[in-house]
Amino acid sequence: MDTTSTRAHDDIRTAPRALATEAVHAGRDDLARQGLHAPPIDLSTTYPSYDSRGEAARIDAFATTGAEPDGPPVYGRLGNPTVARFETALARLEGTEAAVAFASGMAALSAVLLVRASMGLRHVVAVRPLYGCSDHLLTAGLLGSEVTWTDPAGVADALRPDTGLVIVESPANPTLAEVDLRAVAHACGSVPLLVDNTFATPVLQRPAEHGARLVLHSATKYLGGHGDVLAGVVACDEEFAGRLRQVRFATGGVLHPLAGYLLLRGLSTLPVRVRAASATAAELVRRLAADPRVARVHYPRIGGAMVAFEVYGDPHEVIAGVRLITPAVSLGSVDTLIQHPASISHRIVDADDRRGAGVSDQLLRMSVGLEDVDDLWSDLDQALGSLSRGAGNCATSHNEPAPAH
Repeated sequence: MDTTSTRAHDDIRTAPRALATEAVHAGRDDLARQGLHAPPIDLSTTYPSYDSRGEAARIDAFATTGAEPDGPPVYGRLGNPTVARFETALARLEGTEAAVAFASGMAALSAVLLVRASMGLRHVVAVRPLYGCSDHLLTAGLLGSEVTWTDPAGVADALRPDTGLVIVESPANPTLAEVDLRAVAHACGSVPLLVDNTFATPVLQRPAEHGARLVLHSATKYLGGHGDVLAGVVACDEEFAGRLRQVRFATGGVLHPLAGYLLLRGLSTLPVRVRAASATAAELVRRLAADPRVARVHYPRIGGAMVAFEVYGDPHEVIAGVRLITPAVSLGSVDTLIQHPASISHRIVDADDRRGAGVSDQLLRMSVGLEDVDDLWSDLDQALGSLSRGAGNCATSHNEPAPAH
């Protein structure tokens, strides 16, 4: 059975394909000619080779450029054929030359920071809010980085000669605030822009088309889509991908092949899942915005399945009161999840910084799944039931709800 990387099969595509088609077929183009329908899972950690001179040459080439070794695999830390299928597919969906997968989203972000630090570029410009652990990684300087926090309009003024990266998340976690990616990319000049696209997914936006050099995903979320895989991935140009592979090899932040298989399977239904959940989310936004127990609703203009809302009463009562909706961290699963960011996902962020970024103590974040909208609303309604009501309907949306995509 041929288990080589699917890079060799790019020539099968002779014309551009729609995103929904790519989601189903990318990374699988070679299967039919191998007599296969489902992608194989290659669990090998090492691979036999009787040509040690050739092996040495391939390892030397990898050490120089980080390019994927030609020919059969060498060792699991250098790369895996099943994971390579997922990387090929995700790069197609994001419209980039390559993608490099890691054991988690934080491992992926860490690898990007290490690549830039290895070039003497340790300064990072970042826009809040970011995912709480991303914020902490930068603020604490755990990888030797120094961060300047700014708003989108201040990016250009915050750049320094040693700035190696600009980081934004749009829509942002957890407030769903949006950034004009094209404007920020222009402000970055020659400094790479990294966009965390976890919430939007390539179904709703492709940051590379707006000037981002790096597109980050916590693949644990929508890309996997079923709450059963932990992973991260960076979509980028081949030059940066080579450096990321070298860091992955050196640090060992590799993705397990079974996780690569589950992610590839998850991509095939990504457009359907995101669009269905987005339609339900838009309806829940409408109902929440009209509810006098809700002070404010946050929902991005591009739509999506993430909703955030602030309540007049105790938000912890809502967490304790849901029965159908799961009170849990993470997001992007087929079932609906709700959490209190100030207590969990953003607890690690300094309280003043957290509130300054719009993450109030009254804010709840909800990841809408694939359940029926009336069942979800019934559960929310009873969970909100004991909360005090505002003086009239004061609910407003952070952004005008977008039509379902």
